[in-house]
Amino acid sequence: MTKNEIFVLRLWDMRQTIEILPLKKDVETKPVLRKAASARGALAELKGIITSIPNENILLETLALREARESSAIENIISTFAEVYQSNLFASQFASPAAKEVHQYAQALRTGFGLVKKHGLLTNNFILQMHEIIEQNNAGFRKLPGTKLLNDKTGAIIYTPPQDHKTITRLMNNLEQFINDDKMMDADPLIKMAIIHHQFETIHPFYDGNGRTGRIISILYLVQKGLLHLPVLYLSRYIIRHKNDYYRLLQKVRETGKWEEWILYMLDGVEQTATESVKLIGNIKKLMQEYKQTIRTELPKLYSQDLLNNLFKYPYTKIEFLERDLEVSGRTATRYLEALIEKGLVKKQRVGRDNFYLNESLFQLLSGN
Repeated sequence: MTKNEIFVLRLWDMRQTIEILPLKKDVETKPVLRKAASARGALAELKGIITSIPNENILLETLALREARESSAIENIISTFAEVYQSNLFASQFASPAAKEVHQYAQALRTGFGLVKKHGLLTNNFILQMHEIIEQNNAGFRKLPGTKLLNDKTGAIIYTPPQDHKTITRLMNNLEQFINDDKMMDADPLIKMAIIHHQFETIHPFYDGNGRTGRIISILYLVQKGLLHLPVLYLSRYIIRHKNDYYRLLQKVRETGKWEEWILYMLDGVEQTATESVKLIGNIKKLMQEYKQTIRTELPKLYSQDLLNNLFKYPYTKIEFLERDLEVSGRTATRYLEALIEKGLVKKQRVGRDNFYLNESLFQLLSGN
């Protein structure tokens, strides 16, 4: 198949086509190029401030869970920030079933980031690995017909994706090549990200988990292309605010082949999210400096960078976390936390049979309160 060939799919309920990538039409209109330039500027500012945080795991842990919660909420998997941050993936302890799914999403994001960072590629095999973590099964690409996207209010069929496994695999192989071969389309990576996300959601390769997987792919693509070195641009909150536009524009491209409005929507999401993330990370950095100063001044025997990192990696920390991160005994960890309570830096909370120590100021920043 040549790169300009269009594979026409005769769908069950409506006549539509999924165009083999690269697109034959020029989508880099003047409005798109202007918006791409401003989005790249915001993204560059975000990339810069990320480097000012001393330990990247602080952002990977806290912001990954924040995005995981928002992305899952788009799929009506609803959990509170407290449930998410009180749960512990490594000990398989979860405050709610929804919180468990959120942690699986965050684990998938971190796994994908590690793979892209190691190999410099974003392949179908990596996508399948991430989806397996999200869904906790290895069903892979759809093999049975019957998948349709419905209006959640009326039940009407909005869109019928490809039904044949061979077709799905063929389209995903084309998408994989488009993601990893820059020669296929000479365009701004942000514009390509918008095309990739639309193509993935239109192929809809999985029985479930397509939206969450697709949003992970978007951020990892930007990491792969060097626009970010950590996956901390999270579009889900933007999509939640503009959810109707998101689904409307996805379908508009399918029906009309007109891309500009969709690409502008995604670029605006990148710009707004990057700007908000710069502010959030700046506030986290400022709060860390305040905690550092207080601990060094008032609790000098306790101070270490590892302790500070712990307090900002887990809004709800535990004795066991300090034992592991600081390599201290349970008695020492308890003494540290009691001293931090006295200085008002953490609050002790009993949840079930567990004691948590809440960095309330950090929690408020992350939850948007």
